[in-house]
Amino acid sequence: MKILIAGGFGVGKTTMVASVSEVTPLRTEELITELSSGVDDLSGVETKRTTTVALDFGRITIDNSLVLYLFGTPGQDRFWFLWDELARGALGAVVLADTRRLDNSFAAIDFFERRGLSFTVAVNCFTGAPVYTTGEVRDALDLDGHVPVVLCDARDRNSSKTVLTTLIEHLIHQATSRV
Repeated sequence: MKILIAGGFGVGKTTMVASVSEVTPLRTEELITELSSGVDDLSGVETKRTTTVALDFGRITIDNSLVLYLFGTPGQDRFWFLWDELARGALGAVVLADTRRLDNSFAAIDFFERRGLSFTVAVNCFTGAPVYTTGEVRDALDLDGHVPVVLCDARDRNSSKTVLTTLIEHLIHQATSRV
């Protein structure tokens, strides 16, 4: 199963893939340089030093017949042309969100809604960030009632596994309710 880990710049996509992958993840990170000044919005993530320029890749083996392939998307607008290719063949996605910059989630949500690709919103709970309930996040993002919203810590393997489990359960529910 191909799953995307998507969201805005600096929300923790690379961190989530790394925390849950059973293999050393493939990363395409580069240092943030002065060339990105005025191009990438670092507000709220001023200490960020690297950025994904293509994708992150990780893998989780559920059993002999089921493997999750995780593809983390780049977050900056200038790399969004890659999203169409990364989404090809995906069964679902996690939209990782940051309450300090919740408005950065709209583009990813819109991307998946327009393509009819099921997704779960996972709020990465950063230290010192505003804390909201899943209902408040759902309302702020104007999500349909069927879209799961969960709180997580992308650094924590079990928390990231819970996010992926929520997405897979959502995909199964959608598939069985259509029958």
